[in-house]
Order: sequence, then structure tokens, then C-alpha cells
Amino acid sequence: MGIGALSQLGTSALSAASAQLQTTGNNIANANTVGYSRQRAELSTATGQYTGSGFFGRGVDVTTVTRAHDEFLTQQAALARSQASADSTRRDQLVQLEKVFGLGESGLGYSASQFFAAFTGVSTKPQDLTARQVALARAGDMASRFNEAAQQIDRLQAGVNQQLQVSVASVNSLADQIMTLNQRIVVARGLGQQHNDLLDKRDTAINELSQYVQTSTVPADDGSLSVFVGGGQSLVVGAQSTRLVAMSDPRDASRMVIGVADQTGNRQLPDSLLSSGSIAGLLRFQSSDLTDARNQLGQLALGIGQKVNEQQTLGLDLQGQPGAAIFRFGDVSGAPVVAGRSSTANTGSGSISLTLQSPSALTSAQISSVQASDYEVVADGAGGFQLTRLSGGVPDPAYASRAVTSGDIVDGFQINISGTAAAGDRFLLQPAGSAARDLRLDMSNPKLIAAASPLSATAGASNAGTGSVLALSADSATSGSHPNLPATLRFQVTATPGQYTYTWTDSSGTSTPATWQPGQPISYPGTSASNGFKLTMTGVPIAANPLATPAVVGDSFTVGRNTNPASDNRNANGLLSLRDASLVGEVWNGSSLQPGANVTDAYANVIANVGVRVQSAKAASDLSTSVSDQATKDLTSKSGVNLDEEAARLIQYQQSYQAAAKMLQVAQSIFDSLLQLAR
Repeated sequence: MGIGALSQLGTSALSAASAQLQTTGNNIANANTVGYSRQRAELSTATGQYTGSGFFGRGVDVTTVTRAHDEFLTQQAALARSQASADSTRRDQLVQLEKVFGLGESGLGYSASQFFAAFTGVSTKPQDLTARQVALARAGDMASRFNEAAQQIDRLQAGVNQQLQVSVASVNSLADQIMTLNQRIVVARGLGQQHNDLLDKRDTAINELSQYVQTSTVPADDGSLSVFVGGGQSLVVGAQSTRLVAMSDPRDASRMVIGVADQTGNRQLPDSLLSSGSIAGLLRFQSSDLTDARNQLGQLALGIGQKVNEQQTLGLDLQGQPGAAIFRFGDVSGAPVVAGRSSTANTGSGSISLTLQSPSALTSAQISSVQASDYEVVADGAGGFQLTRLSGGVPDPAYASRAVTSGDIVDGFQINISGTAAAGDRFLLQPAGSAARDLRLDMSNPKLIAAASPLSATAGASNAGTGSVLALSADSATSGSHPNLPATLRFQVTATPGQYTYTWTDSSGTSTPATWQPGQPISYPGTSASNGFKLTMTGVPIAANPLATPAVVGDSFTVGRNTNPASDNRNANGLLSLRDASLVGEVWNGSSLQPGANVTDAYANVIANVGVRVQSAKAASDLSTSVSDQATKDLTSKSGVNLDEEAARLIQYQQSYQAAAKMLQVAQSIFDSLLQLAR
């Protein structure tokens, strides 16, 4: 071994120490750089040189620069961040939705209560136009509140659409970045070394991508990385990328869905495949939370508007005419008709519309009223149609699908089918979805409020019992105008002690005796199904008994047309009683009709439903954020820069550098000495 070998050892040691100092300095410089992984210069012993005295070392080689990286921790951090992003996005949207349903005097519930309370004044003074005008003003205010709430929901939907478009653009931009980085990494890999900075940038891009969609990655032998989203949909494969698109929902153009662009056009991805990420959070909010809130609001609007209109038709206005509708849904008065939404993928000419049914007709037919749900109808191409109730955009497992034909009545609406549908054609039915947006005041003249009943009842002059008419309920405003009235009600004793029967006597004769059950309404059939009425008695009338000595004639009550509607308040009382009536969500369960909720309870249920979702979303967001933070900390502890450690290494490598320099100094000194000896 000579002076040259000693110089070589010093040079290699100096080079190694310099590389370590440079790497450490780079770590310190990037200590706060997002996505930077700690780097380390890897050293290996140079192959020894054989001599007769053995193998002498030839110093050290700098083999490569590696980065501190753990693939498992990186993937876990990305997955946790994706879930946290989905939960926080949905939470933020739900907080905005909660503001739609205000409390106190600013809330929709208060406005509805004020509307019904206004009929107290009409009931007290049915001829007072001021009281009637107040009732109409309250009706207009309530309709405006429904419209405003619906518009806020529509604005939230528009905001979701915009965010989906922005998010998809960000996903495509990140996919392009990853594709470009793949190309550069493959080139660097061809030089025999990995490019740590490019790898960090690619990991950072994938981590940022996971905020929008859940990703999975598959490495290739050339160093590139394939990225998949949506349960296996490729986004980046080597040097190629697939573009996502935010496209209109084929069934509902007001909503956006996610698809992929391929050679055949845009293909929709099922929402279920996008399980996490902010896009998944937006889709879940749109298909479940926002849709349910819109339907519940619409169900409440329908419950109030239809029942008030129906009660109006049972009375007479100040002009003695049958009551007209106070509210309408949309531009046309009368039974609300809602067009079904045909999928843009349909190939047939079929179309479907819904005609909402009156509440009393549904009750008598034992059919559920309008529910807060969407429905889907699918054609089989042979004239058959299958109806499915939806929940969160997918079939509701609690509701069995059923075959339907045109004219069938389901959950408060009649299905009207026209045209010819092809096999697989789909139609989205939203019976409640637009009701709150379309609710309008359809009356401007306060004289048209039908405060009076079309009928009046008069007790017989010789009545001696305690019986009296408690309630007189007409089936329609024409009940008082059919030709057989007046009709007289009489009670008779029977052979069973304490049991009475009753008969009706009108211009057509006397009816067959029927058993009287105290407290139960007594029906008068009228001349048609629409002009009868029901009379409810209180107290105990004296019944006729021809066998008694002397014979007992019995009490009588005569029902006829109301000839003085200006001073009658019975239908106004009926309108007032709707405040506490079960207007919303009656359900026929197959054996009995389950009552719905009154206005106050129905609105409270909407608020509670949204509030529970907000609290649940906040809890889920807090938990997933905590998990994400911990996963990030675990990754940082593995790949992050610790300045204390780097400072210690800096001193260590400085000493190594100084020692190597000293070695070169010694070699130089020896060499100088040899030169002097040679002189």
C-alpha cells in the first residue's frame, strides 16, 4: 500500500461524508415541506484489494440515496384521509341544510300554526271580512315560507352540483400529474437510480387525490404506479389516464352524478362504488339527506294544502256557493298533477304522470297518503311495469316492489301511463318532491272562504230528551242542495232494553231502521256518494215507543239546507280543527290505517330528522378525522424529518468530513516528505 491508496481512502471518505452532509442539509431544508420524505445516503464498503499480506480496504462507495417510505402506512393514511374528507364534506352540507328548517317565529312551523290560528277570528265572526283577509294573508305567508324553504334546498342542490364539477376537474388534473410523474419516474428508473423527489410528488398527488375519491394503487416493474378508483375503475395506468365527468343524472337533470369518459361516451358510475372521499360525501348528501328533506317538506305542504282545500269544498262561502280551493300546486288549480321523469337512456315513447288524490278518498279506500319518498318504475317491454320505492336513491328494502298498471293508486297518487315503453325504460316518480316549491295561494277574495256548513239541523219543537246535535259533517258542499232534503231523524226503542234504532224520513220515504251506537256518527246516504252527510249526537234523546201507554212519539231532528251562511261558522271550525288533525303521512299497513302526524309534530319530525343526521355526521367526522390525524402522525414518524436527529447527524457527518480531510492532509504531508528525500 502506498501514498496513492491512502489518498484514495481519504478521497472516498471525504466524498461519503460530503454526500451525507448534503443529504442531511436537504432534509433540514425540507423539514416543513408537505409530502417530503426523509432521505439518507446509503454507503457500502468498497471491494478490498488483494496483496500478499491480505486484503486491504479501498474505502467507501456512495451507492444511492433512499427515502424513508412505508407503503402500508402511506396507503393507510390515504384511506383514512379519504374517509375523513367524505364525513367532513357531508357534515358541512348537513349544517347548511339544518338552517333551512328554522325555529321560533322565523320557522315554517310557526307560520303554519299562525295560518290555522287565523281561522279563530273567522269562526268568531264569520261575516267579518277583516278576519277573513287575515286568514288569507296568513295562508300567503305560509305558502311563501314553503317556497323559500324549497328554494334554499334547490340552492343547496346547485351548490352540490358545482362542487362535484370542481372536484371532478381537480381529480382529472391530479390524474394528469400522476401520469406525467409516472413517465418521468420510468425515465429516471432507466438510469439505474430512483428519483426520490418525483416519488414524493407522486405520493403527495395520490394523497391529495384521496381527498376526492378513495384510491387503490398497483406498482409496475418499471416504477410506474396504476391508480384505481370506484371499486376498480382505472384512473391512471402507466402513462395513460381516464377522465372522470360530472354528468346530469339520467333520471333527474337537476342533479349531477359521476361517470367516466370512454370511447362510447360518458358512462355513469354507481354511487355505491364511490365509498369515500369528498365526492362520495356530496353524492350521499344529495341522494339521501337532501332528497329526504325535500320530500318531507313536500309531504308537509301536500298534507296542509290538500286537506285545507278539501275542507273548503265541504262548506259555503259568503255568497252561498261551494267553497273554492285556497291553495294550488303549480300553475293550474285542481288536483295536483306531477310529471314523472323519464331517463335519458329510455328508447321507448312511454311517459308517466301522477295525479295526487284527495285525502278523504284515500282514507275511505284504505290507501296510504303521500309518503316522503321517490319511486322508480321500470318497464318490461311487454306492457308491464314494476314500481319500487327508493331510499337514498336505491330500492327501499322495507317496501316490496309491485306490478302497476295505468290507473292504479299507490301511496296517495294515481299512476297515468301513456305511450309505449321499451324494455328497461325507467321513470322516476317524485310525488312530494316539488310540492313545497309549487305551493301557491289560489284565492284573493276573502268572501270566498267557506266558513259555513251547507247544512243546518233543527231539533223538534216537542223534544223532551237531552239529545242534541254535536256535529254535522257534510260529504260535500252540494250535500245541502240535493232534492230529497229536508230529512228528519227519529229514534225508536227495540225489544232489547237500552237499545235504539233510527230512521231517516225525506221526500223519498222512510229508511230501514238501523241500530244506533251512542257517540258514533249517523250517516245519511243522500242521493249519491258525494252529497250525503254524517250527524253526531250527544246526550240521550227520547225514543218513540208506540206500544207504551200513552204512546211515546219520540224526539226528532230535521236536517236541511243552510239558508243563512253569513252567520254560520261550522266549516270555519272544521278548518280550525285541522291544526290538530293528523294531516301528514297516513299509512295503510294492510289491516288498518295508521294515523299520520299533525302539522306541529310533522314539522318537528323534519327538524329532528335533520338534527339527528347533523349530530351523527359530526360524530362520524370527528372520529374519522381523529383516525386520519393518527395515521398521518404514524406516517410522519416514519418518513418525516426530525430536526433534532438531523442536527445530531450533522455534527456526526461534520466530524467524519473533518477526519477524512485530515487523512488527506496526512497523505499530502507524507508525499511532500518523500519528494524532499528524493531531492
